[in-house]
Amino acid sequence: MRISKLPTLFLALLACSTAAAQAFDYDDIADGRFRPAQLAGIRPTADGEHYTTIRDGNIFRHRYAVDDAGTALLPAAAEEGAVALDSLDRATGTWCDAGSRRLDIADYAIAPDGGVLVADGAEPIYRHSFTTHYLYYDGRRLREILLGIPSPRDAVFTPDGRNIVFSSRNNLYVYNIERQGTRQITRDGRWNETINGTTDWVYEEEFGFTRAFAVSPDSRRIAYLRFDESRVPLFEMMRYDGALYNRAYDFKYPKAGDANSVVTLHVFDLETGRTTKVDTGADTTQYIPRIGWTPRGELWYETRDRRQQQIVFRRLAADALTAPQAEQQTIYRERSPRYVAHETDRSFRWIDGGRRFLIMQETATGWMHLYLGEPGEPLRALTEGRWEVTGIVGADDRAVYYTSTERSPLERNLYAVDYKGRHKRLLTPDKGFHTIAPSAGMRYYISTFSSADDPGRVEICDARGRTVRTVADNAALRRLADSIRLPRKEFFTFTTERGDTLGGYIVRPAGFDPARRYPCLLTQYSGPGSQTVQNRWKLDWEDVLAQRGYVVVATDGRGTGYRGEAFKKSTYGQLGRLEVEDQLSTARYMAAQPWIDAERIGIYGWSYGGFMALSCACKGDGLFKAAVAVAPVTSWRYYDTIYSELYNGLPQENPAGYNENAPLMLAPLLRDDRTRLLLIHGTADDNVHFQNSAEMIRALTDAGKEFDLMIYPDQNHSMQPDYTRQIRRRMISFVERNL
Repeated sequence: MRISKLPTLFLALLACSTAAAQAFDYDDIADGRFRPAQLAGIRPTADGEHYTTIRDGNIFRHRYAVDDAGTALLPAAAEEGAVALDSLDRATGTWCDAGSRRLDIADYAIAPDGGVLVADGAEPIYRHSFTTHYLYYDGRRLREILLGIPSPRDAVFTPDGRNIVFSSRNNLYVYNIERQGTRQITRDGRWNETINGTTDWVYEEEFGFTRAFAVSPDSRRIAYLRFDESRVPLFEMMRYDGALYNRAYDFKYPKAGDANSVVTLHVFDLETGRTTKVDTGADTTQYIPRIGWTPRGELWYETRDRRQQQIVFRRLAADALTAPQAEQQTIYRERSPRYVAHETDRSFRWIDGGRRFLIMQETATGWMHLYLGEPGEPLRALTEGRWEVTGIVGADDRAVYYTSTERSPLERNLYAVDYKGRHKRLLTPDKGFHTIAPSAGMRYYISTFSSADDPGRVEICDARGRTVRTVADNAALRRLADSIRLPRKEFFTFTTERGDTLGGYIVRPAGFDPARRYPCLLTQYSGPGSQTVQNRWKLDWEDVLAQRGYVVVATDGRGTGYRGEAFKKSTYGQLGRLEVEDQLSTARYMAAQPWIDAERIGIYGWSYGGFMALSCACKGDGLFKAAVAVAPVTSWRYYDTIYSELYNGLPQENPAGYNENAPLMLAPLLRDDRTRLLLIHGTADDNVHFQNSAEMIRALTDAGKEFDLMIYPDQNHSMQPDYTRQIRRRMISFVERNL
């Protein structure tokens, strides 16, 4: 292993510092004391001159070019922070005052005529899905709608603003605003059997969407996915709820190698009332992760095979849907011997009215880049180099706007390039992390910027990158951070024994003295395509430990993202092998530093990071004095089909990849005489089931190992908001006692 020296000047300056840092604890972080200002619920309006945000229980319209407080879109009540409601007396046909309410706006949409649809409150189902109460404002009256409809969700306006499409209990409906009547589109939806227009559990979790329908630009047709869950194994999750008798909550969850839902694509015609099934091929095991309409009204959809080694985009004319052999055009195909990365809304976009498209892909060059596509023509590369495009932001007549890692894998900056791949311009010169929210037509964009040393600012800029105005400068937070000397990240690289160069960051305690020896905690996630080491402002519970005398270190090992396809896909079929090697190398690298106590190194992780923390504790042969694993996967056979098979193949074809690196199999290796383990899990974790930890408890117990355990009843994967603070305090206490 070659050890790269850390900057001696930086160490000397820290050693010379004598000012005492003010104390802070996790409550300061959880309360948002160090959180930069942000805009909530940003939506661009169709005119390209305005945007809307959520603030104080209302929706406000702002002009990009004018600094003002904005105009409230919902009628304010006399009570501060509340809105005024109306209701219709159906017996008399008159409107009356329905009082006031403070809204908890979970989502909203604005119709072309200015009508506003509001989701008030959210009753979570899984990670992204929720049911809610809907209100509609027509510019005169704000009223509740969909009353009597059980558990409505995923509601949107049709493009003409006359109807609202939504789902309820696995069926699709259309609500007509003028007539205030509801029309049922599908009728065969049943719990744990059939879903129409929303996704099943695994699509929601892994493809990241819940609204599985799309309305055509002329508002006439609704394309939707239908999920036949009948062959998917049933999973039961115990709920306690403080009741005398506990109960089981059951839902369909396909684990690696098992049956998925059979997904089909259908189109409902609002004029004729006819439903047409679209021929997507004979493969009933394929995925259909995206559907939509081109601006010209053509239906398009994406398929990917069960192994996720090929994706295909096809389109067909809406008028051809009823033809017995509707002609379909393949517009894009991508293959990989390992896997094709998941597409998102920021990696594909129609332009020129649907005649051409923009797409991101990595298989051509080994780096994720931006391409211009036209059906029947070869792709044209718009970007190139040993760096990656991370998202398509927008497009206008002259250029495409995108974010990338060109300056550093740790940063995100906005660029523009023309449609021939020339005249590239950097629009955000500050070194750090930029999140971009574009206007319609890309005349303006909102840039939310920060770096590891700077809480940053929120600015509105024009398409040339010039600042129009500053929305928030975070000056008060900057002064606070300087006054209490918050721990700051220092970025570094080192070379492992195998010759791989890894990047990471170090957070040292305030008043760091290089003549002392400090305990060290490794924090990591390490999942495929992920990134922990970023040049952006972020504080969490580990920073409390840094304030209390611990060195905190994070590195992104092999398998993580934004360093090219080969680096990311190196872990394919062997999850938990190369990633663990790299975290062990990081621990040894830190142990070799003269200011680290080599006998006091720990590791922490949650979810995939929990899988890693367990694996490192077992494979480390006593290298770690403490390990904290929260909600860990302990066997990839227990996890879902889409994720497990994407990165590890099918268990029927790769049993060794599932078994050899599973923490369940590694339990006998744990050196509990050297490594103190804390295992944490919630019993209502619908994502990484408590089964993972239950079986790990069995394996550790059977192997005669000592460990600490915290179980949180009825808590899901994130355990928010109920136990967020308690868990962090528990982890801080555990580290302080055992490291």
